[in-house]
Amino acid sequence: MQKRMKFAVGIGIIVLSLGWLGWLGARESKTYYHTITELQTLQGSSRTQRMRVGGTVKTGSIQRVTGRVDFVLLEEGKTLPVSYVGSDPLPDTFVDNSQALIEGKVMSDGRFVAERVQAKCASKYEAAPGQKGAPAKGGSYGNS
Repeated sequence: MQKRMKFAVGIGIIVLSLGWLGWLGARESKTYYHTITELQTLQGSSRTQRMRVGGTVKTGSIQRVTGRVDFVLLEEGKTLPVSYVGSDPLPDTFVDNSQALIEGKVMSDGRFVAERVQAKCASKYEAAPGQKGAPAKGGSYGNS
């Protein structure tokens, strides 16, 4: 009986440890999406968590500095200074007036330090005027 009890306690400790590690990992990997307006109203620990913020890259704000790229995001008249310090190269679509989604943390000085940047040029992904819903040339809707 003593041997079974030790085995059960050992299994219990292992299960609890794995559960705790899983909970910690899930908590650390969460990233919340905020707008620039929301970001400026966050208080306390919610301001220091990892988060995602989207906006438009301000014209003329992209400055390449050794080890980082500084730029400003705009959204509804609000601005957010950003420093990208990630190891991946910035996407080719990251240019003035492009839509960008950044992931990282806000520093105490209000600057956002991004570790990931995603960007797109909206005009590349929209249907041409008058072509909305039309199949590609030579294509069909599946009505053979």
